[in-house]
Amino acid sequence: MIEIVKHSIRFVLFLLTQVYVFNHLEIGLGIQFMIYPMFIFFLPNTLNVFLLMTISFILGLSIDSLSNTYGLHASAAVLLAYGRPYLMKLFEPRDGYPPTTDLSIYTMGYVWYATVFGIFLAAHNFWFFLIEQFKWSEFWFMILKIILSAPLSLGMSILIQLLFFKKPSTR
Repeated sequence: MIEIVKHSIRFVLFLLTQVYVFNHLEIGLGIQFMIYPMFIFFLPNTLNVFLLMTISFILGLSIDSLSNTYGLHASAAVLLAYGRPYLMKLFEPRDGYPPTTDLSIYTMGYVWYATVFGIFLAAHNFWFFLIEQFKWSEFWFMILKIILSAPLSLGMSILIQLLFFKKPSTR
């Protein structure tokens, strides 16, 4: 029950922060900070793929409805939810994932997190910007947006974890 409450609060916080803070940051060159994929990434590994995709769709659709982006976030979130189990299996530690912990920089390490979440964000940004642009004439601009947005979003996700997530206590 506590896990449901924790993830529900995270859902609302990531939704509101993405819509009211990060969607309004204008850096230039089409750079967009995408932090809501962190919510999908931090959902439990034991979650059914259908439920994961449903939760991701609701998150994406909520962001779309508040941002007037007409399904861009919903489609990118569902794609992430569908591919997440395969990515997690590909980078699974030898002993498996810890059963009830978040897959954060504190539990999995900086290198693992930067690699796996970086791939996760790159896939998200590729799909998001591909659907957003949808013109071959702007292909290189789309690639530029992906190359600039993914690392900045990854850096922001690490900063958010360092500032707001608790380091697990070792006993």
